[in-house]
Amino acid sequence: MILIRLTAKRQATLPKRLCDEMSLRPGDALVVDEAVIDGRRVWLLSPADQIETPWFASLKRYGKGKRHDMQSVRDSIVKARRDRRI
Repeated sequence: MILIRLTAKRQATLPKRLCDEMSLRPGDALVVDEAVIDGRRVWLLSPADQIETPWFASLKRYGKGKRHDMQSVRDSIVKARRDRRI
């Protein structure tokens, strides 16, 4: 049996052995399912399927090395309008 304690913020640390057995890595998500087994309510943990987001960070190259504060963004929009790009 593996015992996991919750912190005051309801956070838990999974033991290394459990993570190894479930092939979990930092950043992975878990699915929690409720089930009734032999008349007893239990909770099942399983690794979530990886969500494919091929578009995620696809625009990163356009922002690399540029400032991202609101004034810089506004200045960029003004410049693009002046250059008739948008």
